[in-house]
Amino acid sequence: MDLFRQARSVRLKNVHDKFLLADEDEESVTQDRSGSSKSAKWTVEFDENSDKLIRLKSCYGKYLTASNQPLFLGMTGHKVLQTLPARLDSSTLWEPIRDNDGAIKLKTRYGNYLRANGGLPPWRNSVTHDVPHRTATQDWICWKVHVVEIQATQSPIGEPATPPAIREGRDSFASESDSPFKSQSLKSATFSRQESNDSLFSSPPKGNDGRLIYYRIADESGEVDEAFEELCISFKGSEVNELTWRLEEELGAEGITVCTRSPLNGKLYPLRLQLPPNNATMHVIVVPPSPKDQDSKKTEPSS
Repeated sequence: MDLFRQARSVRLKNVHDKFLLADEDEESVTQDRSGSSKSAKWTVEFDENSDKLIRLKSCYGKYLTASNQPLFLGMTGHKVLQTLPARLDSSTLWEPIRDNDGAIKLKTRYGNYLRANGGLPPWRNSVTHDVPHRTATQDWICWKVHVVEIQATQSPIGEPATPPAIREGRDSFASESDSPFKSQSLKSATFSRQESNDSLFSSPPKGNDGRLIYYRIADESGEVDEAFEELCISFKGSEVNELTWRLEEELGAEGITVCTRSPLNGKLYPLRLQLPPNNATMHVIVVPPSPKDQDSKKTEPSS
């Protein structure tokens, strides 16, 4: 659930290595191996009456909906559609439930689960909500969550949540470096740029394209859910500000902090000015900006 709370939009990948797609007819929902399409992007909205329920909105502005229409007459599975009801009801609500292997299940208010069907046509690539009874189809309701865009979070009392470990890491960094820690004001990226770069969802790049950067996204408390798989990009630069810029483009956010976890105490610390030599593979943590940081950037006078 924390991952959804940190995400502005996500892609969902199933056991068939296919992504949940909003069909261009703006009504159907299907599966496809290409995750680079805008149709694979789902905007996350939390229900105003519950912190455990979410809605997923397609690129067409319609909600992922558990309908009462059977996919085939006499079968148990019901259609999952894109709809925009005049009044949002329980059919558009989904409850993320963690599975043992780090995947999630999306449960309807009726007790069914979002299910990616396999097999031969006409079942192939269809999406239903159902309760699987056969052992062979148990994992058809499991989904891996890929964050497309992150959003700044806020603590319950309305103050920006800055993880203590990050604050401590900044002080430590400032004392060990000749230059003070400075946040970089970098340009934002559009989703069109995100679509053109499918490195988040393709196989890891080859080493001759630069070093491999594996990263996870921290929540508002600076905690990282290790159960979710790491994302990966290829990076040719050698400086932290260049890597920060690249990750901001990937995630569609400004003002992120790129950190590493101390092997001694497990705390997060901002990276130094230079990355390790020889294109060594790295594992980093992305800490999103606080709302206060974003507001201050918006009000800065232009030079």
